Amino acid sequence: MAHRVLTRTLRGWARTPVTARIAIIYLLSRLVTTGFFALAAAGSNLGSRFGADPALGDYALGWDAQWYWTVAVFGYPTTLPVNEAGQVLENAWAFMPVYAHLAQLVGLGDWAAGAVLVSLVSGLLACLVLHRLLRPRIGAAAALWAVAFFASGPLAALFQVGYAESLFVLLLLVALDLVSRHRYGWLYLLIPVMGFTRPGVLAFALFLGLHGISRWLVRERHPLLPKDVVHIVALGALTTLVGFSWQAIAGLVTGEPGAYLQTELSWRRNWLSDPSAAFIPFEGFVRGAEFWAGQWGMPSWAGWVILALLVAGAGYALLRARSVRRLGLDIRLWSASYLLYLLAVFFPQSSTFRLLIPLTPLAGALAVPRARAYRWGVLLVCLLLQWAWILVMYGSAQTYWQVP
Repeated sequence: MAHRVLTRTLRGWARTPVTARIAIIYLLSRLVTTGFFALAAAGSNLGSRFGADPALGDYALGWDAQWYWTVAVFGYPTTLPVNEAGQVLENAWAFMPVYAHLAQLVGLGDWAAGAVLVSLVSGLLACLVLHRLLRPRIGAAAALWAVAFFASGPLAALFQVGYAESLFVLLLLVALDLVSRHRYGWLYLLIPVMGFTRPGVLAFALFLGLHGISRWLVRERHPLLPKDVVHIVALGALTTLVGFSWQAIAGLVTGEPGAYLQTELSWRRNWLSDPSAAFIPFEGFVRGAEFWAGQWGMPSWAGWVILALLVAGAGYALLRARSVRRLGLDIRLWSASYLLYLLAVFFPQSSTFRLLIPLTPLAGALAVPRARAYRWGVLLVCLLLQWAWILVMYGSAQTYWQVP
């Protein structure tokens, strides 16, 4: 009897339109995440940043969500806040305007409701686009599993809080899908929106350059039309302009040419007692390797070795791993571009895992093996890591060491 019920259920699932299946997976995942948030809230205490018995809405508005709310309600400061030493303090210039104001618009003045709704809907749409992006590469079934890993992954809580990542990933996946199909026209509208949603669009400029080179190298087998060359070059220039424009805007409004970079560097003083006064590419990860080696009781050189091994491992996976190669060249080029961007601009700390979410297309590599036990095992690991992330970043949340 049970076997017949299971068989009928599986047949019904197979006949369900793929859009509905993705929506069901996403809805079930959100219910699980809500349960995790409720458990974290129940175990919260006065030592937590959120206090004892916080409401789910408190979590939705926690951490960086407060900065986006500040942007929506108060805008950006015309004078940079500084400490007694004259160093720029943390301020709203580190947060882009699109998500903040879209949440205000959608919420009809109730920013919190608008922010959660934008994140929820963006996550669902991102799942649909991810399936569309991966299906021609790894097959429909594997693409659906990749969606399940994404919707239930370690960072899935971001679909239910006031962070811009959900919207940015949606825009990014659409952009990658358009590039992979050589449909460049819509990117002229999409890239500026993406660029003013959250930092990272400069990585897309590098990706477009590498995409253009890759198409040039195989032009004898796959013709490269002159109009496509024009599009790729023009879009690369546009993306670079958008990527640097926020720095110019911050400088013009505040009268401080380095306003944006100084704002970003202000967060490093939470970790380093002597951060550099100026931005130096790649210094963040080098200093971060030294810092974390010290925290773990190791010499600085051990941190450098660990960093080198991580970089080498990522490079090997993108170049040689069979499951990653199945995803196609464009996804691998984007992943390499974004990882290089992070190495150049970021200081590794508790937000590192969140900043890896633009690598979402790599979820397809986890779904390539067909063994049923393996796929269910990966899904279980995703859920366990999600619970751990929510518990640490929201349930405990005592210090700046636990910032999502």
